[in-house]
Amino acid sequence: MILNVSGRTDIVAFYTPWFINRYKEGFLDVRNPFYQKNVSRIYFKNVDLILFCTKNPLPIIPYLKEIDKKIIFHITLTPYKKDIEPNVPDKSTIIEGIKKLSNIIGKDNVYIRYDPVFISKKYNLEYHQKAFDKVCTLLDGYVNKIIISFIDYYKNVEKNLKEINYREFTKDDYKSIGLSFSQSASNHNMTVQTCFEEEDLTEYGFIKGECLSRELALKLTGKKYPKWKARNCSCAEMVDIGVYNSCKHFCKYCYANFDEDKVNINYQNHDPKSSLLIGHLEPDDIIKERSK
Repeated sequence: MILNVSGRTDIVAFYTPWFINRYKEGFLDVRNPFYQKNVSRIYFKNVDLILFCTKNPLPIIPYLKEIDKKIIFHITLTPYKKDIEPNVPDKSTIIEGIKKLSNIIGKDNVYIRYDPVFISKKYNLEYHQKAFDKVCTLLDGYVNKIIISFIDYYKNVEKNLKEINYREFTKDDYKSIGLSFSQSASNHNMTVQTCFEEEDLTEYGFIKGECLSRELALKLTGKKYPKWKARNCSCAEMVDIGVYNSCKHFCKYCYANFDEDKVNINYQNHDPKSSLLIGHLEPDDIIKERSK
């Protein structure tokens, strides 16, 4: 089993003590987001690989030595400011955290996600080209791979259109990004790729691949994984242990948060000693072990 920690919320940034408690306890519980009474119980003995997805790896770094599993980090590092990412820490702090993480687990296991890319009057094409080149420069020697994606029209994006104020990409925009980003990455011994994007940038030097390919999963775990059924992509199947509407970053483009009031309620209902990320088990919950 591969754990995704997490595409639904930033467990590393806000809930690391809970995760470490569960790891020490040997299991955790996850509510089905669509059928709340159905709870999956996951034992870490069945976990082969953990993919940590976060905007801030710093909280979990002191605990990495306690995790006796293969791990990969996907760290989202964007050039946006507080108008778009209100509660994301200063990016220079995050970059230092990435360097520290790379030194601990190796640069082959650290992926940067420059994600999502959108173009606006403030965050224009030139801004992104300079920002991406700066990311590559600062992380030269610490990272091998960068994944990018382009903004999608989620419910939260629709709600925050005034703040984001983005425009549609043109073919020339994609070409400029493709050529510029590829050159910056190449200059610093990195590759740049997309995952499940309609726009094909391979002619400009991009790789068209998966965030976590089945080939990489096989290499890391020795096991074959099917395509991830929960998403219409070719990534290896994973189990997400997060909860929607529970991330306190409040990024304006987020697909997993769409109700800030609910986020605050969920955050208040978090108990680091509970087997569930949010709330507690209830007498009528149906708990079933999930082993794959």
